[in-house]
Amino acid sequence: QEGTKIPSKRQPDTSIITSELLYKDLLKSEQENWNNISARYKAMTKRIKEKLEELHNKYTFSSGSPRIRFGENVYFEENGCIFLSKADDVDEGNADILFSTEDLGFSDAFIQRIRISPDQGHMAISLKSENSEEATCVIMKLGHFPVVEKVIPSVFSFEWATNDVLYYTSQKNLKCQNVFMTTLTNQKHTELVYTEQDARFFVDIYCTKDRRFLTINSNSKTTSEVWLVDCRHPFKLPALVQARTKGLIYHIEHRNDELYILTTYGEPAEYKLMKAPVASSGMENWQLVYALEKKTKLVDLEIFRDHCIMFLKNSGHLYLNVISFVSHSVQSLKLPTWACEFELESHPEHTTSTCYFQLTSPVHPPKRFAYSFKENNLIEQAVQEVPIITNCHTTRLLAKSKDETLVPITVFHNMNSKELHRKPLLVHVYGAYGIDLNMSFKEEKLMLIEEGWILAYCHVRGGGELGLSWHKDGCQSNKLKGLHDLKACIMLLHKLGFSQPKYTALSAASAGGVLAGALCNTDPELIRAMVLQAPFVDVLNTMMKTHLPLTIEEQEEWGNPLADEKCMKYIKSYCPYQNIKTQCYPSVFITAYENDQRIPLTGVLRYVQKLRKAALDHASRTRKKGNWIPNIILDIQANGSHCDSSWEDSLNE
Repeated sequence: QEGTKIPSKRQPDTSIITSELLYKDLLKSEQENWNNISARYKAMTKRIKEKLEELHNKYTFSSGSPRIRFGENVYFEENGCIFLSKADDVDEGNADILFSTEDLGFSDAFIQRIRISPDQGHMAISLKSENSEEATCVIMKLGHFPVVEKVIPSVFSFEWATNDVLYYTSQKNLKCQNVFMTTLTNQKHTELVYTEQDARFFVDIYCTKDRRFLTINSNSKTTSEVWLVDCRHPFKLPALVQARTKGLIYHIEHRNDELYILTTYGEPAEYKLMKAPVASSGMENWQLVYALEKKTKLVDLEIFRDHCIMFLKNSGHLYLNVISFVSHSVQSLKLPTWACEFELESHPEHTTSTCYFQLTSPVHPPKRFAYSFKENNLIEQAVQEVPIITNCHTTRLLAKSKDETLVPITVFHNMNSKELHRKPLLVHVYGAYGIDLNMSFKEEKLMLIEEGWILAYCHVRGGGELGLSWHKDGCQSNKLKGLHDLKACIMLLHKLGFSQPKYTALSAASAGGVLAGALCNTDPELIRAMVLQAPFVDVLNTMMKTHLPLTIEEQEEWGNPLADEKCMKYIKSYCPYQNIKTQCYPSVFITAYENDQRIPLTGVLRYVQKLRKAALDHASRTRKKGNWIPNIILDIQANGSHCDSSWEDSLNE
C-alpha cells in the first residue's frame, strides 16, 4: 500500500542501554573504591576474624540446632548433615547419618526446614543457597539406606498430610500463591489444590500440633484467610474457616474437635485466643479463651493436649503463660532477666508433658530450658558448661518521644567499664512491619562488649515489641513517629552518660535503613558513623514502581504514593534519598548485594552518589574551619542475598 514504509529492524532503545552502561560503570567504580579502602583494614580484619572464630568455636557446641523428637527418636542437623539418634543419646558419634548436603551435590546450600512423615518413613528437607531466596525441597525415603525419592524446585513451605502425601507451596519472584499436593504412593502424581489471586497475599502451609489438619494460610500484611485440609481425607477439597475480612488476622490450631483461633477479632485489636467447633468455624461462633494484656507482644504459642503455652514480651521482659484446658487456670512465669529472645524446639507429639525451648540475647549464647506441665516449673538444661558472661550488665530504659510516648531501650555493657561516657556506643534500630529488632546471639556483639563497647537496642514504633498497636503507630502516615522515637532514644542514652555523639554509631538493616537514613538527614550531629546492610533508602522511587515484586503488598506498610498525593508528599518528607542536603554527615558504611531481589541496588547506588556529593559540597564550602570529610563507603557483595547468610558468609562480612 501507498505510504507504508517497510519497518526497519527495530532500533534498540538507547536510553536503556545508556543507563545499563552507567550502572555497570558505577558498579565497577564502587568495587574498585572498596578494594582500595578495604586494604587499609587488613590487619584489623584479621584480628577481628580470629577473635570471632574463637568465640564461635567456644559457644556453638552449647547451642546445637533444634531437635525434632519422635517417641524414642531424635532428628537433628549439624554441619549440613541430618542425623537420627535415640532420645537419651544425642551425639553425632552415636547417630545414623540420613542426609548430607555435600554427598548429594548441594555443597553450597544450607538446610532450612525438616519435616518427618508421621510413620517416619519419609523426610522432606528444604535447601537454600546463599544467592537465592528460593529453596529446593528434597524428599528422602528413610530406612536402612535412605534414598532421594523426589526433588522439587522453588518451594517455600511444606507439610505431610499423611505418610505419603505432601502439600507444598511454590515460590516465584518472592511470591507464594500456589499450593500443590504430591503423592509418593505407587501412582505418583502432583496436582494444584489452591491458587491465591490477590498479589498482596502470600500463602504458606502449617500442620496443627495434633496432626489432624493442614492449614493453608493466605496472609497479607493486615488480613488473613485459612483453609483446612483434613489429614484423614487428604484428597478432599480444603474447607474455608472464615472468609477474609479487611483488617482481621487469624491463625488456627486444633484440639479435641475444636479450632483454637489466635486472632485480632474484636476490641482492642490485639491478639486473643478464641475457639470454635470445627463444623461451624465462622467468626460469629468464636468464643474468647484468653485476651492479652495491653502493650504485650505474643511471640509464640504452642498447643498441647491439656495445655497451651504462650511466650510473651512485656516492656522488654520475657514471660511464659501456661493455660490449663483442664482446670482453666493461667500460670505466669517470668523468665531470666538477661533473656531477650525465645526459640521453641519442635516436638511433633502434642501429648508430651514437657516443653523445650532456648533463651538467648545478643551477648548470651542460646541456653536450653524445659518447662514441665506436671511440676509447673522451669528447668535449665545443663549442656557442657561454658562460663556464661557474668560481667555483662543488661539495663532496660524508657525514652520519652516527641508525643510523650515511652519507648523501650535495651542496653548491654561490661560491668567493669568505668567512665561509660567515653566508651563507644552501637545503636540498633529497625521499626517496620511489626517485626521486633533481632536480639538473638551474635558472636560480634559479644566481642564488642568484651572490647568495652555499649550496645543499645531501640524498640521504636513500627516494630512489634509492644503488640500490634505499636506497629500501627509507626506505619503509613505514622512513619515519622519511629524517627522521633529513635532521636529520643539516642538523646536519652547520651544524657544518662552512655557514650556521647562523637563515639556513637548507628546500625540498621533492610527497612531499618529508612529510620537510620532519615535520622542521618535530620540530626547528623547525634552520631559519628552509620552502618547499613541491604538498606531501604529510596522509598519514594521504589514505591512508585509497581513492576517490582514487592511494591503492591508493601503498600500496607508505606502507603500508595501513586494513588494518593498526600501519601506521596508524606513519604517524600522522610525518605532518606529525597532529603539529603548539603551538611556535615557522619561516616557511612553500606553493604549491598548485587542480586538482592528485595532492595534494588540502583536505589542504593543513587543514594551513595548523592550523599557523597552533599558531604563534599559541604566540606568545600567550609574548608577554612578544618571540617572533616566523612567516609562514605559501599561494599557490593557479588554473592549473598537479602536473607540470613551462613556462618562463613556472615563472618567474612
